[in-house]
Amino acid sequence: MKDFHVHTNLSHDGISSMQEYINISKEKNIDEITFTEHYDIYDNINTNLKTINLDNYYQEYLKYKDNNHVKINFGIEIGLQPHIFNMINSIVNKHDFDFIIGSSHITCKKDMSVDKSFFIGLTRREAYLKYFNEVLENIILYNNEFDVYGHLDYVVRYGGYSEKSLDYIEFKDIIDEILITLINKNKGIEVNTSGIRYGLGTFHPNIDIIKRYKELGGKIITIGSDAHKTSDLGRDLILVLDMLEIIGFDSITIFHNRKPEFLKIKDIK
Repeated sequence: MKDFHVHTNLSHDGISSMQEYINISKEKNIDEITFTEHYDIYDNINTNLKTINLDNYYQEYLKYKDNNHVKINFGIEIGLQPHIFNMINSIVNKHDFDFIIGSSHITCKKDMSVDKSFFIGLTRREAYLKYFNEVLENIILYNNEFDVYGHLDYVVRYGGYSEKSLDYIEFKDIIDEILITLINKNKGIEVNTSGIRYGLGTFHPNIDIIKRYKELGGKIITIGSDAHKTSDLGRDLILVLDMLEIIGFDSITIFHNRKPEFLKIKDIK
């Protein structure tokens, strides 16, 4: 099994070390891990979080790159924001990443997980539309700076609304525009299993969005646990593969040196 979304304790919210993930990989039936440490720029953001030092991360990766337990890749999860394009473009050009997840953790210059002021005064629909519109803006603006968009419906985790599910039909127009733009730019989406652990009862994004991506012609789809500790490595990935087969996908995508490779689901299982 391949897990293409894993955080170590180098990320601000990670718990387990790179060595600990490597040590447990065989027990978890994982033969390939792509580490995707958080890279968010917090300039003028209301938070105590700090941006990761990428040179330190790369040096840590080099210590374990040639281990005999599991193949590991040098990935990154970049928090995309429209106003930091030049900074993101610069760091991508300076580092030889295998894989880049583009994500929206900070929207309208507010970190939604820690700064609830993003949601103040907004209905659930207004907040979600605000989020999706900035996701679309990022996808239009960024090109070489990401390979897939991560946890596309991330906003449902936060806000404190009583209704935590997201109905594709309710947001059809903006979601279709996002998916079509990704497809036209030869970008993919990830299926992230953490929504199950967050009590949402679904993966990120939910199955209706994944189905729509397939209907629109989307082919690039990666899978990841979004693990922050060893107990979550590879968690629920077999359920993702089952779901993707039911939808009609016969392959998932992995990345090395930013190049997509398609693996048959039946061969992985």
